[in-house]
Amino acid sequence: MADEKTNRGAFLIQQHYCEANAAPIYGRMAGAVAAGLTRDTVVGARVLDWPGEPTRDALPLRLFGGFHALVLGGADVGLAAIYAGAVTEQGAIIATLERVLAKHEAALLPWLDGPPQTNEPGRSAALMLGLIEIARRHGSKIELLEIGSSAGLNLLIDRYRFDLGGTMYGPEDPPVTIAPQWQGPAAAAVPLEIVRSRGCDVNPLDATDPDVAARLAAYVWPETPERLTRVRAAIAMLGAHGVDLVQADAADWIEARLAEPQEAGVTRVLMHSVVWQYLPEPVAERIRVAMPAAGAAATAERPLGWVMMEPDRALGHQVIRARSWPGDGAWETLGTSHAHGAWIDAGGASGDAAPGVDLPEAARVTV
Repeated sequence: MADEKTNRGAFLIQQHYCEANAAPIYGRMAGAVAAGLTRDTVVGARVLDWPGEPTRDALPLRLFGGFHALVLGGADVGLAAIYAGAVTEQGAIIATLERVLAKHEAALLPWLDGPPQTNEPGRSAALMLGLIEIARRHGSKIELLEIGSSAGLNLLIDRYRFDLGGTMYGPEDPPVTIAPQWQGPAAAAVPLEIVRSRGCDVNPLDATDPDVAARLAAYVWPETPERLTRVRAAIAMLGAHGVDLVQADAADWIEARLAEPQEAGVTRVLMHSVVWQYLPEPVAERIRVAMPAAGAAATAERPLGWVMMEPDRALGHQVIRARSWPGDGAWETLGTSHAHGAWIDAGGASGDAAPGVDLPEAARVTV
């Protein structure tokens, strides 16, 4: 069980993470909450007395999603000034946040009830780096299985256009083009065809519902309005043609998918991004066991791959990795990425990475 020191510390970890990802507004807010949040409000007391592991639970982003929803809804001018970057002094930020916590208690409390479902299409570029490696090893055709799909925006990966350091993938004239700032060698140019994509989530979202779309918008960080434009364009793509997304426990679903017959000449690939920290450990362990077990039966005609983009919060960036079978199934690090895909370093660790932080042992995530 966490204590107040750990819960405040989660906001310091979030401050570091935001600063490492060019998000100064949320960085300042996280630092202010860590330094000055009180129990004078119901929401403040709930945050400081959080019973779980606050970093793994993304407690700061739960709270900040609620704040951003108020701003996007035009509910608080003072809070909007913080989100616009017009208020930067820590004391002024915490005074405003304390007022907002008291005034908007009923609106904010539900945001603490579940983890953020940041469905960011920009992460597809990092995942593409992993899929390219799988295609290079085993052939062009891929059957994609995504866990933690949220609203399924990354299941649109075959409908986006990508510029990966000058290497282009995807349709010629799509509604969404993703071109992260690129460091390191350009992505390999190999044939790649996603023949089928399916996803699951313990709580899937219908982004074509205006209320759900508003919730997804609230999880977009204020420093990046271009992300909001891209999310809304991707939601419009869903409205035009949906995706295969179901409600399911991740381990149950993956075990069932791995047991299905696999088409010859097609590589079956598990994919996920910023999901692992939210999985209960028994669920994560079942997937850790199921994938190598299925990999042991993989053949050159029916390969198996695993691609992920998951955070190293001590570093402050995401790590892009892939493994596959037949073969030794060892993880290979392909690069690092900004949290929302703004940049990708295909050469490994980013040269401008912030100094690391010491994470509480319970906050560490191992795939």
